Amino acid sequence: MAAISLDAGPMVVGLAECKAALRLERDDEDGLIAGHIRTAMALCEAFTGQWLIEREGEQRLAGDLAWQRLAVAPVVQVSGVFAGPAALSDGWEAEVTADGSGWVRLTRLPQGAVAARFRAGLAPDWNGVPEPLRAGIVRLVSHFYSHRDAADAGPPPAAVAALWRPWRRMALA
Repeated sequence: MAAISLDAGPMVVGLAECKAALRLERDDEDGLIAGHIRTAMALCEAFTGQWLIEREGEQRLAGDLAWQRLAVAPVVQVSGVFAGPAALSDGWEAEVTADGSGWVRLTRLPQGAVAARFRAGLAPDWNGVPEPLRAGIVRLVSHFYSHRDAADAGPPPAAVAALWRPWRRMALA
């Protein structure tokens, strides 16, 4: 089951950093570039399987008593389990393993839909995000900006995947 972010969190790279890479001094396309940054961040998180900056998330749990892995990593903390809007004070356990995987297990089945809330991310703020991930985001933003009007922009630069690959987490289904 997919995890959702309860807040978007801050951008990993700043507008000024991307504008410097693009050698832009004017401000008339700041909104466009900010959109490219958010898109590149989302693609980086999807590629690596990790949230970049810590933020709150929620994931619906299956209605059984087995251990369930949270779909996001690295998990910093599991803050609670909720049945509808009400927090469960007991009837569940959680564990965060050394590799940042979050696991939740219901010890009794409550009525209705159940969701776990957690905090996950590689770093507490953009300063802690590894530089190769940030550099890949800047490269991808530059690619999006340079090819924004091209009918066939082609794939993103191979350097982006090369920069992100060491942080890629893959899980077998």
